[in-house]
Amino acid sequence: MPRSTLANTRTKWITIGLLWFVFLFNYADRQAIFSLFPLIKTEMHLSDVELGILGSCFMWMYALCGPFTGWLTDRLSRKWLILGSLLFWSAVTGATAIAHTYQAMVWCRALGGLGEAFYFPAAMSMISDYHDGSTRSRAMSLHQTAVYAGSIAGGSISALVGQHSGWRSSFLFFGGCGIALGILLIFFLREPTRGQSEAATGLQPLKTSTSLALREILGNRIVLLLIGIFMGANFVAVVFLTWLPTFLYKKFHMSLSMAGLNASLYLQAASFLGVLCGGYLADRFSRQRGGGRQLTQAVGLLFGAPFLFLTGWTLSIPLLVLAMIGFGYFKGLYDANIIAGLYDVVSVQNRGTAAGIANSLGWLGGGLAPVIIAIGSARFGMSACISATGAIYLVIGLLMLLASQWVRRESQAAEAATPLLPAANTSEI
Repeated sequence: MPRSTLANTRTKWITIGLLWFVFLFNYADRQAIFSLFPLIKTEMHLSDVELGILGSCFMWMYALCGPFTGWLTDRLSRKWLILGSLLFWSAVTGATAIAHTYQAMVWCRALGGLGEAFYFPAAMSMISDYHDGSTRSRAMSLHQTAVYAGSIAGGSISALVGQHSGWRSSFLFFGGCGIALGILLIFFLREPTRGQSEAATGLQPLKTSTSLALREILGNRIVLLLIGIFMGANFVAVVFLTWLPTFLYKKFHMSLSMAGLNASLYLQAASFLGVLCGGYLADRFSRQRGGGRQLTQAVGLLFGAPFLFLTGWTLSIPLLVLAMIGFGYFKGLYDANIIAGLYDVVSVQNRGTAAGIANSLGWLGGGLAPVIIAIGSARFGMSACISATGAIYLVIGLLMLLASQWVRRESQAAEAATPLLPAANTSEI
């Protein structure tokens, strides 16, 4: 292997490792508050609906800024968008420790959503320039594992620290660590050339206007279907991120630290394994047939539905653990290909904008979950609300099967329209 090729290969995987730590803090910082809900509720005398709004305001701001941050991603340095985002949201996380009113807490959460909104589209665009279609799902799935590690760290460490030192100390810890990481990465993170992963195939990114980009993205029925499915899947995910620690604390009478640990460990560790399997399977399926990534996602959604129902229904802790592990694993199959599957059907030059719009609308759906479940649980109980999310997974799983067929047909049509090229002479390679 030529030295330049070896260096490029090393750089593209090192970049995944660097971004992994940024994404870990991205989720640890947003997840930390949910394990602390019982302490915050007691100190500030809040209702469950007010706690739900506290969880949702982050996601509403995150969703509101998504299209703009995606648009900026296609025009500015991804490296500095990522690092600026990390430093800003870490500072806001630390500042949450000095919030003494409900209004101040809401503002801190909303500003945290503003800061974190810049990271995801910039990171996805950077990864897609380092990794072509042959390794893209694996690269993005490795990056996605940081979500689960960050959720475990945020949920368990914040609960442990909160139980012994008060809830404010958790925000100081995560905020300080994020700022230290941001300063360090200034010297190590590198900006790739836009479109370099497609350069070998002759596909180069073309400059396009905002109106043309929006027309391509929002005029594509497959893109709209994938975004709609993401909204449903994210709604379910946010239900568990927000309310599972409280659910375990109340229904199974766990301590605050044990509820925070159990709510994150089993589900997120299983998702960690599932996302790695999902990345491998999707890259393999996509080489064999069009729509392979979407087919992998459909399997994850459909097989995850029964475990969602079981999580809310069971009264047995062993069955509860089994349900969380099963849901977590199949959720990982879906998560591994959220953006990789989207990039199968949008052009190179509009990837940042597409990821920003998808992330925005996906979290708009997720942002409704904390309040809706708080209202629903007051009438039907938290167990019933959690079990009902299985129906959402079943519906969007069937829609994902439809998306897989659409992508396969378009892929077959594109292959039929492409003239066959003579085989390359490899005798001197």
